[in-house]
Amino acid sequence: MQRSRVAVAGASGLIGGALVRSLTADGYEVVRLVRRGARGAQEVCWDPEGGYVDAAGLAGCDVVVNLAGAGVGDHRWTAEYKRRIRDSRVLGTAALAEAVAALPEPPRVFVNGSAIGIYGDTGDRVVDEDTPPGDGFLSSVCVEWEEAAAPAQEAGVRTVFPRTGLVVARSGGAWGRLFPLFRAGLGGRLGDGGQYWSYIALHDEVAAIRHLIDHDELSGPFNLTAPTPLTNREITAAMGRVLHRPTVCAVPAPVLRTVLGEMAGDVLGSQRVVPKRLSESGFRFAFPGIEDAVRAAA
Repeated sequence: MQRSRVAVAGASGLIGGALVRSLTADGYEVVRLVRRGARGAQEVCWDPEGGYVDAAGLAGCDVVVNLAGAGVGDHRWTAEYKRRIRDSRVLGTAALAEAVAALPEPPRVFVNGSAIGIYGDTGDRVVDEDTPPGDGFLSSVCVEWEEAAAPAQEAGVRTVFPRTGLVVARSGGAWGRLFPLFRAGLGGRLGDGGQYWSYIALHDEVAAIRHLIDHDELSGPFNLTAPTPLTNREITAAMGRVLHRPTVCAVPAPVLRTVLGEMAGDVLGSQRVVPKRLSESGFRFAFPGIEDAVRAAA
């Protein structure tokens, strides 16, 4: 069977890189969007914050996936870095959605990244895709991020928003920082540990994105999180069991606020998110439990 041509923005990131490897291994032709001059037919030049996409390079793409955006946890949240977090997502999505909409033969699906940050701090309350957006910086960014895909939707392109949780991976993302600490015996709960973390194994994240690509009846938001979110305290204990390390080095909330500034609110915030629509669509998780997810990553 002939495989389709897939364009991926954010191909150098944790999720994008894993997705590209998965698609390539299965024989798909992958085109990467790059922020420099394209070096051959497998690259497309774009400037997400400048609003430019070499749309000609997207011609013939059956699928366009946008996972680009400045890392939320890469720097302290100064006013300038918050602007970069927003603009890299919102302006980049708008540029790509407009390019997709203008193609003589648009792709059959536009997968535009999003995050469970859209729900804000939900405490102990279980939330799914029907829950309205919450308050706070990340929530407002996610709302704008999804709204920026409107040109593609209005052009009739099936548009999907994978709202990703905390990805359990050996390197990259939040877990990429946790693993070295736990291996060194310095792992522990953050704050009182009662806040819910909605996680997903990297393998399941990629599999879920491919599931959304493959099923033409699916559109709109989908939470990409494991079925049973756990508290930070429970996840800390699981990390200790799997890695055979003590987990006594708790970090008090005031210390986190001093070190992380405004971002500490999201680290200490609670999100008990479930993948209602993803599960209803027939997707099955390979690593639904935290210990399985940690072992797969470790």
